[in-house]
Amino acid sequence: MVTLTPEGTGWSWGDPLTELRWYATAPDSAATALQLVGNLSLLVVPAALAVVLWPALGRPRRIAAVALAAGAGIEVLQWLLPLGRVVSPVDAVLNAIGAVVAALLVAGVARSASRTWVV
Repeated sequence: MVTLTPEGTGWSWGDPLTELRWYATAPDSAATALQLVGNLSLLVVPAALAVVLWPALGRPRRIAAVALAAGAGIEVLQWLLPLGRVVSPVDAVLNAIGAVVAALLVAGVARSASRTWVV
């Protein structure tokens, strides 16, 4: 997984207010855009596959809980393992937002596809 690729040793804390300010004040920065898109898209494919395999996860509260747990789990691993990564609650939330959006889209498409139309 990209988020568990070593970037050095130890870890550093990503202060949430500093990160939110960084996202808000540098919207035209390529680095900011890459970080934002990367965090939003990290769990998109796993969330979509999870909803296909377990349709009950297509409900907002359920997928939100699972996605937050997955995002938080990634951050905890970055903290526990000596990878030189930044541990950030904002990253976990952004991971979850992307996962929830993807899961709800897949669930909506699946529901639409399962309906039969009578003419």
